[in-house]
Amino acid sequence: MAKFGDNLFSAGERKTLASHAPLAVRMRPATLDEFAGQRHFVGEGKLLRRMLEAGTVSSLIFYGPPGVGKTTLARIVAGAIEAKFHYLSAPAASVKDVREIIASAKDRLITNGARTLLFIDEIHRFNRAQQDVLLDDVENGIVTLIGATTENPFFSVNSPLISRSSVFAFEALSVKDILGLLNRALADTEKGLGKMNISADLEALQFLAEICDGDARRALTALEVAVKSQVKGADDEKIALTLEVARESVQRKAIQYDGSGDTHYDLASALQKSMRGSDPDATVYWLARMIVGGEDLRFIARRIAVCAAEDVGNADPMATILTASAVQIAEFVGFPEAQLPLAQAAIYIACAPKSNACANAIWQACSDVNNGRTIPVPAHLRDAHYAGAKKLGHGEGYQYPHKSPTGYIPQDYLGKNLEKPYYQPKNIGREKLVAEYLQKLRNQVEQLRRS
Repeated sequence: MAKFGDNLFSAGERKTLASHAPLAVRMRPATLDEFAGQRHFVGEGKLLRRMLEAGTVSSLIFYGPPGVGKTTLARIVAGAIEAKFHYLSAPAASVKDVREIIASAKDRLITNGARTLLFIDEIHRFNRAQQDVLLDDVENGIVTLIGATTENPFFSVNSPLISRSSVFAFEALSVKDILGLLNRALADTEKGLGKMNISADLEALQFLAEICDGDARRALTALEVAVKSQVKGADDEKIALTLEVARESVQRKAIQYDGSGDTHYDLASALQKSMRGSDPDATVYWLARMIVGGEDLRFIARRIAVCAAEDVGNADPMATILTASAVQIAEFVGFPEAQLPLAQAAIYIACAPKSNACANAIWQACSDVNNGRTIPVPAHLRDAHYAGAKKLGHGEGYQYPHKSPTGYIPQDYLGKNLEKPYYQPKNIGREKLVAEYLQKLRNQVEQLRRS
């Protein structure tokens, strides 16, 4: 098949990029066949490749983490459809900038039928009014829009703009993809480091490929630092890229974490589902991701506390008690020590027997209160501790359970208006004993009815 975007860069542009731009920029692929990753939509027979082959590219939204090729792919798309490429960074752009590009796009389309591709990086940073400016011209085909965002576009991009676009979710590059990029950069004599006498250990490249978390830009930048930090002057000087040098080049791993966006809620969801799913290893990993990412201590503590009550409940009441203590200690000592009681509580919950019977009981009861008739309190259960209560019949007929040797006297606590088994304990953990005790009480009631 044809290589899309072969003429993306002129010879002069390539020379300039090679001499001045960072390695990550120089190594940007110019064709779809060179593009690494995202095989789920750029692979053979996949949607975006089919769109490019047919030349029928609509407006697109590229959604995914940084360093996975959103800008690069937008440039390749522009080359594939032979469109004039315009780049805007949403935080720095204005409505005036957008209108000027649209005006030039109209002139270009009318004059020679040429297309225009407008790439807006961080489109989620455009407010609603700025996004609305694009609607008519995107719908009419004046410009082909590609918006890039690291935030979920279904929350951060206007619905009308989403409806006019195809959304492509980018994934972090695999270790294999990153290794391929690193090796290509080492071998490329035109844009990469191929002219230098470099001996790269496989374990050093493996380390860079793993530590970058699927971010090609970060991996290539670390490679360039590792190599150029050893250059002393001679072009043919032997440069050894060892694991130690690679570690020094990275210094500290950067954790991608958005305290208010997808990462925030996705990690919280993963933590709670791992505790619920009785997987202590996954639990402590997702907890670590939140802690190292700088998540708020109280937010983490709330997730753990909710899980103790919702997913363990009376199957092991100690989970709630331990969590309450852990939360108090964590808030008292703060990070980094707070990670210890939080981990203890989270792991305890993961290893505890599970029952959501208490949660189901209150959910169903609240639903009935909200959606059904509100039943009155039966007369015998009403407060009788004030003058005149007897005249109203309040408390009349109430039987004090402790007068019975068993501590239980059968009587109606809901009146005849509602008979529903909200709490249905499971045959798990301590709740098994609760179920047996409640069944014993029901048997007593049944015996009294028969007698």
